[in-house]
Amino acid sequence: MTLAFFEEEAVDREKLRTLFPREELLFIPELLGVETAPAAQSAEVVSTFVRSAVNTEVLRELPKLKFLTSRSMGTDHIDLKTCAERGIIVSRVPAYGENTVAEHTFALILALSRKIFQSYERTERMKFNREGLRGFDLAGKTLGVIGVGKIGRNVCRIARQGFQMQILAYDVQQDPALAAELGFTYVANLDELLSQSDVITLHAPYLPSTHHLISLENIAKVKKGAVLVNTARGALVDTQALLWALNEGILQGAGLDVLEEENFVYEEAELLINDVPAGEDLATVLRNHILVERDDVIVTPHNAFNSHEAVARIFDTTVENIQAFLAGKPVNVVKAKD
Repeated sequence: MTLAFFEEEAVDREKLRTLFPREELLFIPELLGVETAPAAQSAEVVSTFVRSAVNTEVLRELPKLKFLTSRSMGTDHIDLKTCAERGIIVSRVPAYGENTVAEHTFALILALSRKIFQSYERTERMKFNREGLRGFDLAGKTLGVIGVGKIGRNVCRIARQGFQMQILAYDVQQDPALAAELGFTYVANLDELLSQSDVITLHAPYLPSTHHLISLENIAKVKKGAVLVNTARGALVDTQALLWALNEGILQGAGLDVLEEENFVYEEAELLINDVPAGEDLATVLRNHILVERDDVIVTPHNAFNSHEAVARIFDTTVENIQAFLAGKPVNVVKAKD
């Protein structure tokens, strides 16, 4: 059987050769796409990561594909409906970065609250005055957590135990016992969280129902001077709304590990040669450029997961997923929702 690994920067080739000595292994460093898929035409198993958009056109180029394993928690980059229609089994890594992403979230929060990058850039130029560098304490402030899953609850734990913050949480599924254990309070609706939080952080999955969860309609209700952090999925936040709130002084800053339509930003050179996004997609790409260049916005390259420990957990679970499929007992399977 042929196994193909795309976006394989974090893949241990030698270890995989040892673990799968009877299989043919293909290692393809590029994203899986229409242009690169032919390199894996013979593959029954494909492993990829979140930056590869596995849509109908890509799947058409993989005629022998039986099993697709994504080295990620989220699977919104995969056309699950087409996979189901073709009988392709899809697996994911259900847990690897609960603490890792939560720690990165606080790295962004602290960088914003204490103006770390402005301070660094100034001293790098051998300027040591503190004008404009006054930040704010986290202790006693209100943190609004949108989505209290595995990552969100770790954020709550750090906020409460490490920084003595007050915590409001918004989640469609409420767990009173968890709230009591971690010391946070559920709000009845998102507007209540936005209007009362000094720091807003997103940890919800991307679904049709969560598209532009932060929008032009509700961002005006954000507490003036708050900061917003997104380490979940870019499309949870309407980029146009975010820019408007920053320009109006409603938000004093934003920390983003994800961007709406971020794949277009990452692959701009390829984009100019191949397909150019149309309409609103192109407008979002341009808005992303404006965000990246702003002094009050910190952007990291979808790197919140990227610790040695988390990458090792991703690798181990991916191996388990492949081994289980080869044994006829697939695990961590994801199915299309109606």
